[in-house]
Amino acid sequence: MERLSFIFCLLLLLNPAITTAEENENILKMQELSIKVMPEFTYHPNDVNKEHPPLLIGYQGSMLNQSEQPQRGQIELPLPMGDKNFRIGYVADYSSDLSNVYEIEYTIDQEKGTISWITSEEIQPNDVYKFVVEFYTDTIKVENEKKSVEFQYKSFTDVGLFNVSFIQPLQAKNIELNPVPEKKKTHADEEGVYSYNFQGLKAGEEKSFELSYERAETKTTIELMEKQEQQPVEKVDSKKGSSILSIAAVSGAGLLFAGAFTLFLKRNRKKN
Repeated sequence: MERLSFIFCLLLLLNPAITTAEENENILKMQELSIKVMPEFTYHPNDVNKEHPPLLIGYQGSMLNQSEQPQRGQIELPLPMGDKNFRIGYVADYSSDLSNVYEIEYTIDQEKGTISWITSEEIQPNDVYKFVVEFYTDTIKVENEKKSVEFQYKSFTDVGLFNVSFIQPLQAKNIELNPVPEKKKTHADEEGVYSYNFQGLKAGEEKSFELSYERAETKTTIELMEKQEQQPVEKVDSKKGSSILSIAAVSGAGLLFAGAFTLFLKRNRKKN
């Protein structure tokens, strides 16, 4: 089984001097990190060869400015650029009141295996900075209709709240996850979303997950959603409709992910 792994790190380079990693840790604290693993969700807009099912991974971070001064600088983090057919999909951050989403101009350092960008706005004292990064790989292992994904995350910094969710592709069956996620029924639970939640993650701590399923359908979830949207509402199966709505977990939780997911759909429809 192919392994997908990456190390998450943060680096705020403040002017006029470059601070140390320890000083940066005291400036920005990672309050929450949410990762979504989405097999066969959609292809990258620039993909021409669509023979291999794509894997889309999105994660959203929330960082608190613990200093007494407004901060604006460079965020840098490594990505698994060595994974098969790795490509960036979307990078953005949010205004402090979450009313605006800024698609970011980023820089890729292939030698270091990192992506970096400058924060769109100053981060005020005790304010939270939120960002989202999406990327694609071809690391889904395929054996006829049997598909499997192995995901590993190693944290570079302490994280207050950490969660990983696997989004089941439409028309997948015989879903198996290792470890088995806890079954907790809350108002946020949705059909087809399997979540792991952790209260705190220490720097250097590692989490590993495996997903396997069977799927004969070759169309992606987005393609099936668009096809269903063209049908009269009364002809759409209610259970399938519930699964479609569950995909809205793509970029985070609550108001934040709703805006990002809407932009995501609009962007992919225009480009495809």
